[in-house]
Amino acid sequence: MIFKFVLISDEVDNFSREIWINSESTFFELHEAILKCVGYANDQIPSFFLCNDDWEKETEITLFEMDTDSDVDNWVMDKAILSELIPDEKQKLIYVFDTLNERVFFMELIEMIYNKDIATPKCTSSIGEPPAQFLEDNFLQDITAQLKIGENFYGEDSFNPDEFDEEGFDDFVTEGEDFSDSF
Repeated sequence: MIFKFVLISDEVDNFSREIWINSESTFFELHEAILKCVGYANDQIPSFFLCNDDWEKETEITLFEMDTDSDVDNWVMDKAILSELIPDEKQKLIYVFDTLNERVFFMELIEMIYNKDIATPKCTSSIGEPPAQFLEDNFLQDITAQLKIGENFYGEDSFNPDEFDEEGFDDFVTEGEDFSDSF
């Protein structure tokens, strides 16, 4: 059976990709197909999330084995088979391609094509340019400028550690004071 996924971004208007992949493929193979069809480097640690109809994250499929609570199923991309976790059409997924900045692609299984197989995944439709894989330094500089973070962010540049006595903060705490009732 062939799974037909559509991939969109909330960052770029008029962007979509359609990926056909065998239902017995792994999430890792889907991950590689996504990278190939958008032209991203394979140097990040992405995750998939199976979502409910309101795009709320439910089940995570990670690139590597994660130490998790034994009550939580831990799915790893190279072992998780698409058909085992996606039983029906209209399944929504989120593919987190930039974990640090929480940037994602929204995906949906739009069709299941029965009695057919495909040897390797392929991108069957490519519309528009994908968002940049990495946020540009200009973006980070703009945020820094808005926050007015400079070299004196952590305090005055005239800080002198000799202003404190050898015992620490004795000027602030009188010997014998008990602060245990304060907490």
